[in-house]
Amino acid sequence: MLKRASSLVLLALLVVGMASAAENPFLGGWKLNSSMSRMPDEMKVESKGAHKYSFDFGGGPETIVADGTDQAGNGGTTLSVKAEASDTWIVERKKDGRLLLRATWKLSNDGKTLTGFYRQFSPDGSTVSMDYVYERSDGGSGFAADWKSIKETMNTAYLLQVKAYQGDGLSLIFSAEQQTRNLKLDGKDYPKGRTQREPTFVFLEPASG
Repeated sequence: MLKRASSLVLLALLVVGMASAAENPFLGGWKLNSSMSRMPDEMKVESKGAHKYSFDFGGGPETIVADGTDQAGNGGTTLSVKAEASDTWIVERKKDGRLLLRATWKLSNDGKTLTGFYRQFSPDGSTVSMDYVYERSDGGSGFAADWKSIKETMNTAYLLQVKAYQGDGLSLIFSAEQQTRNLKLDGKDYPKGRTQREPTFVFLEPASG
């Protein structure tokens, strides 16, 4: 989530494989049924000593000092980590000074699980809210670990609009990401962009339902 919200690429693959755009019954608005879906995540935090940590949210490692200041991150962004308490970290990502994402990490008393409360802020002022529960999958101590999610809760409606594109293609419009991806039904591979979270067991229902 610190890179960007998950996109429903699995649905795109299903739609492309079903029929041509002209006769495709999946054209229209859809929303994620979060109670029947999983959007698993993994993030790696490695201690480098002297309050310095390496973070990998799926886009490659970023090494910063956890002192609450904005420091250079991947993709032209800045990353900051602030220890609000011994069991609580505040993580923020910005670009050109604008806050993109804020996460509050809460470590359990036994250190085996971590709860992440993620908020993504769009340019239009809307907010995407998602909560994760992670489990430590290796050794390490404190926040330093390889964390894998065991539970994900989408608190915001996740909408997808599917439209015809150039006669025999599809346009996939993701409201949460404010992105459009165009595909042609020609059997070729189309880039979907790197994503930290690949959704599995995704179920959708008509947006008006």
